[in-house]
Amino acid sequence: MKGEKRAMTREEAQWVYEVLEETFPDARAELDFNTPYQLLIATILSAQCTDVRVNQITEVLFEKYPDPYAMAEASQEEIEEIIRSCGFFRNKAKNVLGASRVIVEEYGGEIPQTVKELMTLPGVGKKTANVVASNVLGIDAIAVDTHVYRTANRLGLADSASIQKTEEELMAIWPRAYWSKGHHLLIFLGRRICHSQNPDCQHCPLAEGCHFNLGLVPDRKASQAK
Repeated sequence: MKGEKRAMTREEAQWVYEVLEETFPDARAELDFNTPYQLLIATILSAQCTDVRVNQITEVLFEKYPDPYAMAEASQEEIEEIIRSCGFFRNKAKNVLGASRVIVEEYGGEIPQTVKELMTLPGVGKKTANVVASNVLGIDAIAVDTHVYRTANRLGLADSASIQKTEEELMAIWPRAYWSKGHHLLIFLGRRICHSQNPDCQHCPLAEGCHFNLGLVPDRKASQAK
């Protein structure tokens, strides 16, 4: 039913979280890693690349260079050769090498322990830092990727044309305890049901309360996120 645009209430936002948690009880990071450092590197590689492809790449990469000390001794060309099937592989190889050397030289081989410090590493923006912080550092954070951006704005949890503002609006409408699990839930929704093209609203457990489905908000394609 079409209606006038309105903000989602906190009660509705809680309902969204609870339904998603029931629908995707196994929601988690789908990148393969054994250490915090490996998650950091895998997340750097995941930009503009599927998790499936990244996992194929890191299986080889981490076998040869399992920690920052080993990676820091590699050449950029050696890393490029392994990650070649990943988009923007030259720039990513430069960042992987640079981040590894900073971790060795400035942090004693351990990844930085705060979002702010993580963002000083080559190739690490807010999303990557939040992924690492929320998954392995015990820091409550929401990592907004294209799936989170798309689903949050379609549902009505956020109303923004930017990644940063979407993150802020999610943090405001969901209690802190929901943040880290919440972004995994939205990613699972985006990958499995709320596709960029042809969202499967007919089979979505949130259809009755989704602002996009109810005609309360226009669609924002993930590519429009800034």
